[in-house]
Amino acid sequence: MTAAVPLPWQRAPRTSRRALAGLLARPSWLVAATVACVGVPPGGGGAAAGADGGVQVTAGDCASAVMIFAAALLVARGRIAMPPRALWAFAPLAATLGVTTVASPDIASSLSGFVRDVQIFVLVPLAVVLLVRDRRDLGIVFGAVLGLGLGEALYGIWQAATGAGASIGGANVRAVGTFGAVDVMAMSVVVGFALLVLTAFTLVAPRYGAAAVPVALAGLGVLALALLLALSRGSWIALAAAVGLMLLVFDRWLAVKAAVCCAALGLVAFGVLGGGAIAQRYASIAGSVSAPDQSVSDRYDLWAAAGRIWADHPVTGVGVKNFPAYRDTYAGIELSSGSETDDPVNGYTRQPLLSPHDEYLLILSEQGALGFAGFAALLGTVLWGLWTRRDARDPFWLIGAAFTAFLLVNFLYADMGGPTCVLTGILLGAAACRAFGLRRAPGTGPAGEERG
Repeated sequence: MTAAVPLPWQRAPRTSRRALAGLLARPSWLVAATVACVGVPPGGGGAAAGADGGVQVTAGDCASAVMIFAAALLVARGRIAMPPRALWAFAPLAATLGVTTVASPDIASSLSGFVRDVQIFVLVPLAVVLLVRDRRDLGIVFGAVLGLGLGEALYGIWQAATGAGASIGGANVRAVGTFGAVDVMAMSVVVGFALLVLTAFTLVAPRYGAAAVPVALAGLGVLALALLLALSRGSWIALAAAVGLMLLVFDRWLAVKAAVCCAALGLVAFGVLGGGAIAQRYASIAGSVSAPDQSVSDRYDLWAAAGRIWADHPVTGVGVKNFPAYRDTYAGIELSSGSETDDPVNGYTRQPLLSPHDEYLLILSEQGALGFAGFAALLGTVLWGLWTRRDARDPFWLIGAAFTAFLLVNFLYADMGGPTCVLTGILLGAAACRAFGLRRAPGTGPAGEERG
């Protein structure tokens, strides 16, 4: 007697369950999918929502919600145990965010900011810590970051070459990738993260064969060109610090040679470009103290306003997302009413200045010393873990250390915002994975032996 052959619709549920089981066996693919979703262009109302201070929900946010749910499901089913170090790192931040939100003069306004901060600084990185278990998982996540960065870089180069980018100096030549002029710095941040990943793997590329080196160098060339065309001074400074630290830790002599080569290339490029947009942006970095342009002057005024707000509300600040409500009271009359953006897709947009463009001052003004202590506890725990587990020959450790350096420097003159927040949270989680120690995946040997 022959067995009955199941019909197609009877096989489908079994196939779906098998696919779901495979995904849960290697859930880092969910993290990689979330990284890919960061590059999905926002909908027609995304720009407006972000411009007026409302909540802008992106494809990356939706994907991160799925990732967080999957991590919670695996914990509930007993497939994953919560690492004790993760609780010590993230619990203080969650607690201080809650206290400063309750103490806010406008709790209703601060509630959306509380949810956003918990998502980016607690839930997303904690989900990555739970879903990434071994070196192969880290390779999947960083591979997704590299793929996203290369895609955005190629698109940005095309924008600058064809005049389809954001406007600067009256010409649409600024590379902004799929994010548009509304998030003019987003592409440079994504490409910068990809450059850190590829730089780390370029340093260890010889162990994978001679052919790996020229391929890696070609990729670095694409990313570097896109970063130049992005005209983002802040990303250039943060990347210089992060890559410099990476090279210094890996090989001091190599760091010196790289610095000399970069200086020589910079002089040649400055001579060739003359008065071009890239040369002007470089020159404006040196003149940001003696002769600041309007954007730098506005930033100085915003910093001063944030400092005055914190001085009057030192313990718990004025509440998350309440900086705009207090800005005009504490800022001088020199502050502009907003910044202007323009590109062929979104057209002309005037965006209000909703933050001091300094993450440290933003936290101090909105959450006071208490909120700042929660963030310091998280970053301090990650830094201490990276220091105690340092390995200059491990590309994953190099990426974690360089990303943390990038974040600490970039926070001096920028703050979290836009679609790249999810990506920053994922990389913070990846750095935490390396800092806390990778776990053994079910059915494998010790994590340290897996070199995927």
